[in-house]
Amino acid sequence: MVQVESNSSMSRVVLEPHAQFDLTAHSRASSIRSLSISHSKRHRTTLLYVGTHSGTLFSLSAEDSNDSDDAVLRKLSFLRSVSVSDAAVESISVIEEFRKLLLLSDGTLFLVDSELSNRATKLSFPKGVSLVTRRRLRNNGGESEGFGSGLGSGSGSGSGLGLFQKLRMNSMKEGEVQSETGGGCVFAIVVGNRLILAELVLGNRNGKSERDDGGALVVLKEIQCVDGVVSAMVWLNDSIVVGTVNGYSLISCVTGQSSVIFSLPDVSWPPRLKLLHKEWRVLLLVDNVGVIVDPHGQPVGGSLVFRHGLDSMGEIDSYVVVVSDGKIGLYHKRHGGCVQVLPFGGEGVGRCVVASEEDKGGRLVAVATATKVVCYQKLPSVEQIKDLLRKKNYKGAISLVEELESEGEMSKDLLSFVHAQVGFLLLFDLHFKEAVDHFLLSETMQPSEVFPFIMRDPNRWSLLVPRNRYWGLHPPPAPLEDVIDDGLMTIQRASFLRKAGVETIVDNDLFLNPANRADLLESAIKNISRYLEACREKDLTESVREGVDTLLMYLYRALNSVEDMEKLASSINWCVVEELEQMLEESGHLRTLAFLCASKGMSSKAVHIWRILARNYSSGLWKDPSLENNTQNSGGNLISGRVIAAAEASKILEESSDQELILQHLGWIADINQVLAVNVLTSDKREIELSPDEVVTTIDPQKAEILQRYLQWLIEDQDCNDTQLHTLYALSLAKSAIEAFESENISENLDSGNIETRSLAMLKNSIFQIPVRERLQIFLQSSDLYDPEEVLDLIEGSELWLEKAILYRRLGQETLVLQILALKLEDSEAAEQYCAEIGRADAYMQLLEMYLDPQDDKDPMFTAAVRLLHNHGESLDPLQVLEKLSPDMPLQLASDTLLRMFRARVHHHRQGQIVHNLSRAVDIDARLSRLEERSRNVQINDESLCDSCDARLGTKLFAMYPDDTVVCYKCYRRQGESVSVSGRNFKEDILIKPGWLVSR
Repeated sequence: MVQVESNSSMSRVVLEPHAQFDLTAHSRASSIRSLSISHSKRHRTTLLYVGTHSGTLFSLSAEDSNDSDDAVLRKLSFLRSVSVSDAAVESISVIEEFRKLLLLSDGTLFLVDSELSNRATKLSFPKGVSLVTRRRLRNNGGESEGFGSGLGSGSGSGSGLGLFQKLRMNSMKEGEVQSETGGGCVFAIVVGNRLILAELVLGNRNGKSERDDGGALVVLKEIQCVDGVVSAMVWLNDSIVVGTVNGYSLISCVTGQSSVIFSLPDVSWPPRLKLLHKEWRVLLLVDNVGVIVDPHGQPVGGSLVFRHGLDSMGEIDSYVVVVSDGKIGLYHKRHGGCVQVLPFGGEGVGRCVVASEEDKGGRLVAVATATKVVCYQKLPSVEQIKDLLRKKNYKGAISLVEELESEGEMSKDLLSFVHAQVGFLLLFDLHFKEAVDHFLLSETMQPSEVFPFIMRDPNRWSLLVPRNRYWGLHPPPAPLEDVIDDGLMTIQRASFLRKAGVETIVDNDLFLNPANRADLLESAIKNISRYLEACREKDLTESVREGVDTLLMYLYRALNSVEDMEKLASSINWCVVEELEQMLEESGHLRTLAFLCASKGMSSKAVHIWRILARNYSSGLWKDPSLENNTQNSGGNLISGRVIAAAEASKILEESSDQELILQHLGWIADINQVLAVNVLTSDKREIELSPDEVVTTIDPQKAEILQRYLQWLIEDQDCNDTQLHTLYALSLAKSAIEAFESENISENLDSGNIETRSLAMLKNSIFQIPVRERLQIFLQSSDLYDPEEVLDLIEGSELWLEKAILYRRLGQETLVLQILALKLEDSEAAEQYCAEIGRADAYMQLLEMYLDPQDDKDPMFTAAVRLLHNHGESLDPLQVLEKLSPDMPLQLASDTLLRMFRARVHHHRQGQIVHNLSRAVDIDARLSRLEERSRNVQINDESLCDSCDARLGTKLFAMYPDDTVVCYKCYRRQGESVSVSGRNFKEDILIKPGWLVSR
C-alpha cells in the first residue's frame, strides 16, 4: 500500500554530513562514474573507491575513532589512485575477504588489490561484458557452500555435493589444482545475450599461490539471457533478478529458466535494482514506485513512492537512500514515508551516484556528483530522538522510538528513559494528559520524580527525588503553579517574537488557542493524580508509598474532590497523618481526617472527630458536602449527617477493645441511634470483651432498651450464667412492661382508637420487634437463674397477672397460680393444663371449688365447672363433687353434669382396657414376627442332628433356642420346659415359648 510522507516526518535528521572529496583537486580532466564503500573490520577503517570516466580508480580513507565499535567517522582523505584503462570504470565490486576489487571498464574485467598498491590486472575473460554482480548469501554465507538443489533455496546450500561444487569440478582441467583459498567467490556476468556464472579463483592454474599474479574467472555455467539489454542485476541465493527496458525477470541459476516478475510500460524510467541486505529482499523501481519482492520474486510489504526520478539507490539501516538532481532522499522501508531530504550538489549537477556499506549494520552513505564525493554518517538513534525532541516534534520522536523497539534496536531501559523524557518535555509544554500517558509507559521512572511538582522543596521526601537530567532538555522540576506560569510566559514571549519576525519553537496548539491558567492547573492536578493513582499499584518502598499517598491527598484537596479524599482515607493507605492533619482541619474536611485517623489505628482521635461532627450537624454549624446537592430539606440532611457520624464512630468502636474509649462515647451514639449503640456493645469483632458490670453501670437508665438488648445478648448469645444479670434483665423487662401497660391504659382512656394500631406505633419506635410483655413472659419461663421473689415484689401491685402466675409457679404456689389462671385471667384451658402438670386429682377438685365459689362477691363459674367435669370428670370423686355442688346450681345442669361425669369415667375405664389389650396384641405379634424371621435363617433338613444328643432330627419336632441351638423334642421336654402348641403357618405343630421357637 502506498504511504504518503507527512510534513512532520520530514524534519527528522537521520543522516548528517561528515566529509567530502573534491576530484578537481586531483584530476581536472575527469569526472566520477562509479562509487563503492568497503569497511574493513580487521583494521577498523572504511575505504571509499571512486571510479572515473577517464579510467582512474581513487581510494579515500575514513578513519574511525578508537573509542568504540560505534565510533563516528572523523576524517575523509585521499589515499592512492591507479589507472585501470582508457575508458570509464563502470562498476566496482569489493571482495573484502580477498582484499581485492573487481572492476568493469571498457567491457573488460580487471582485478586490483584493495590498497591500490599494484597496477590493475586484466582478467582473461571474453570481452563485451556489460554488467557484473556478485552472488549474495543470507547471513553472509561463504560462496563455497554452493548452489542449492532447487529454485529459490532459502540458504543456498543443499545436502551432499551441491551444484556449485559439481560445476567447479567439471570446469577444472585435469592436473589443475583449486585455489588455496578453498572457494573464491562467484559472479554473474552479462556478455551480450549470455549470462555467465563464473568463479573468481586467485593465483594461477599451475598451483602457484602468488597473489600478485592476480586471478582467473572460471566459467561454471552459461545461461541464455532474457530478451533485451540487461541494465540491472542482483543475485541472491540461487536466483538472479535482472532488469531490462521490458521489465523484471527472475532467472534460476540451477535450471536456467526465467519467469517474469513485472513488465514495464513502453515509456518508463530505466530499471533499477537494489538488494536490501537487512530484510534480504530486492527493491525494484517501477516508474517512481519502489516495489519490494522476496527471493522468489513475490511482492511483499508496502511500496515506496518517490517524489522525483532517481539516478541511483542505496541502503542504510531501515532506510532506502535515493539520489537525483543533487538531492538525497531517505525513505523508510516499512511505512514508505520520506523522513529526510538533503541537498548535496545543487541543481543541474547531472547524474549522481550513491554507495552504501553492504552490511546491515553499516552507518555510512556516500554520494557523488561529477566532481565531488560527499560522505554522510547515520546519526545514532539517541541523537535522532534528541534532535526531534529539541524541535518539539514529539510525535516523530515517539514514532522513531516505536520503530526502534519493533526492530529490536532499543533496549527496554532506554525506551522507558525516552518515555520519561518525552513526558517531562510535554509537562513543561503544558500538555499534562499526554505527559502522564508517557510517564505510565515508562517502567523505570520513579513516582518520586513528580514529587517536586506537587510540594516545594525542602520537604519530607526531598531526598527521595532522583537527580536525573534527562539529556538536559527540560528545566528542573518545579511546583505545577510555577510550571504553568513559566509556560504561559514562554508562549507570550514567543508571540512577541513572531510578531517581530523571529521564528520560535513553541507549541502551535497553545499558541493559537491559549488556555486559561485555572483550567491548566486543574488539568495538571488531575493528570498528576492519575499518575500517582497508577503508581499505588507498583511495588514501592515504604517511604515512596508514603509520599505517593500523602501527596495524592494534597492533589485531591486542591481539586476539592471530597469523594476521592474519603475513598483514599478510608482504604488501606500510606498517608502521613501529621503532614495532612492541619491542612484537612483548616479546609474543613473533618470527615476525611476522621477516616484517615481510623485507617491508621488512631481510634480515639477518629471517634472524637465524629463526635464533633455530630454536634456540629445538630447545631447547623457544619454541612456534609456529600449532601449539599441533595434535594431533600435541610432537616433531613441534618438527621442523615448525625446518623452517618454516629454510624462511622460505631464502626470504629465495634473493633476497638479500649473499654474506656467505648464507654466514653457510648452515650452520644445512643442519643442519636440506639441500634448503633447496641451494635457497639454486642460486637464480636473485638479481641477483648467488655466488662458487663462496667457496661451496665455506664448505660443511661433512660435507655432501658439498650440495657435489655445488651443483657439479652449476654444471656442468649454468650451463655452468661450470672444470676445477678439474669435478675437484672428480668427486673428491667418487668419495669418496662409495667410502664407499657400503664401507657396503654392511659392512651385507651384518652383515645378510643384501635389498640393494635397504638401497639404498632410503639413497636415502630423500639429497637425490638417483639412487645416487651411477650419478651418478659418468654424470659420468665425459659430462665432458671433469676430471683423470682425479687421480680414478684416489683410487679406485685401491677396488673401483670400472667407474669405473676409464672413467678408463683416458680415459687411452687399452686393455689395462687390456679386462682390467677382461673379467676383473674379466666383461662380455663390454661388452668386445666396446669392441673394436668401438677398430676394430682385434688388439683382438679381444688379448681372445681374455685369455679363454684370464686369469692370476692363473684358469681359462680358454672360453665367453666361443667367444662372441667366434662374433660376431667373421671379424675374426680363423685361423692366429693356432689358435696361441692352449689345449692344454687340448677337441677337440670347438675344432673347433666353428673351424667357426663359418670359416662366419662366408664368411657375412660373401657378405653384403658382397649388400649391395654391392643398394646399386648401388638407386642405379641411383633415378637412372633421376629422369631419366624430367625427360624427362616436356620437351615434344617433330614441330615440335621440335635445339638444335645446328636440324634437325627428327621421328621421329628425340634426346638431352636435364641442362640440358634437346635434340639430334638425329647431333649426339649427333658429339660422341663413348658410347651404350648400351635399350627400357625406350618404343616406340623409349632411349640412356642416366649423367646424360643420350636418348628419343623
